[in-house]
Amino acid sequence: MPHYGDYQNLIYGQGLQGILPKVPVDFATMEAAAAKAMPPYLLDYVQGGCGDEATQRRNASAFADWGMIPRMMIDTRVRDLSVELFGMTFPSPLFMAPIGVTGLATSDGHGDIAAARAAAMSGVPLIASTLSNDPVEDVIAAAGETPCFFQLYTPKDEDLAQSLVARAEAVGAKAIVVTLDTWVTGWRPRDLNNGSFPQLKGHVMENYFSDPVFLKLLGKPVEGNRQEAVTLWASLFGRVLTWDDIGWLKSLTSLPILLKGICHPDDARRAVEAGADGIYCSNHGGRQANGGIAAIDCLPGVVAAAGEVPVLFDSGVRSGSDVVKALALGARMVGVGRPYYYGLVLGGAEGAAHALGCILAEADLMMAVNGMPTIADVRREGARRLD
Repeated sequence: MPHYGDYQNLIYGQGLQGILPKVPVDFATMEAAAAKAMPPYLLDYVQGGCGDEATQRRNASAFADWGMIPRMMIDTRVRDLSVELFGMTFPSPLFMAPIGVTGLATSDGHGDIAAARAAAMSGVPLIASTLSNDPVEDVIAAAGETPCFFQLYTPKDEDLAQSLVARAEAVGAKAIVVTLDTWVTGWRPRDLNNGSFPQLKGHVMENYFSDPVFLKLLGKPVEGNRQEAVTLWASLFGRVLTWDDIGWLKSLTSLPILLKGICHPDDARRAVEAGADGIYCSNHGGRQANGGIAAIDCLPGVVAAAGEVPVLFDSGVRSGSDVVKALALGARMVGVGRPYYYGLVLGGAEGAAHALGCILAEADLMMAVNGMPTIADVRREGARRLD
């Protein structure tokens, strides 16, 4: 059977014919190439973090503080990277984390559709963002047979929240991911220096502008009244959630509810007690609060506190080795953001699928060389904190 690691054989084979990858295979080179192709305001929004960005940098660098010990004399010619979540089997543990300006990644303004097409090509599920340049119905449909989740920025208006969730469920989303840490925007100097906040310019608003509840609240067509629609959105964005709201969130849907932003073990326990179906360990990539510890350093405590409840993870993941380390520390699935975004910038859906394929190839080959043919083996061996 083919393995993700076989992707390198394809690249080497094309190299013999003088064909080089259109999109680089490593994050650093990919980021540098994408930086040259992106307008400054968008580059700063995507690359930027909160404050002096220390937490953002730490998220990525902290993976080097964890190491794995290879095991030898184990037959790893056959490997299995599949995982189970909410009764579904996924071919790999990788997923595309939600990014609020994915729609702007491609020149046609349909980056969300391109990301969904990359999901269809790669089998890597997409968590579609509430902030989108295309309505959720079109985004999830573009993913084909690959499952998608829907990320909810919970609005203040309960009917609007109900409508957004119901639309995602109706079109086939498999879970609702509720972001907890973005009811207010963190202090982001890059965006402030540019005086630029894409949403306030009317970008990535289509889930709202196509919603019947939002249109009823607006009381007029969006066309010709776009700035009023943006002003209404700003007034509705960002409901402050407390533990008492979990029951209400679960009442909105029959789908599993995951809580995104959990980094403290006590919060993980409370989430389980409140009935969360899944926990999403993330510090928003360091974009919302500076001064925190790296998300990967939070992961073991969150996993231990969550017990049998599955834990998803993102923040600072840049490579296949990062993915494997997060799995070794207990994550059920691992999300990437910037890598696939830069792939979209450089090559559309095919570029994003290539970026995902490179990450999976590295992860697969790392498991092969380390004597760990399954994710269960990775978890059993674990990762060790380096002195």
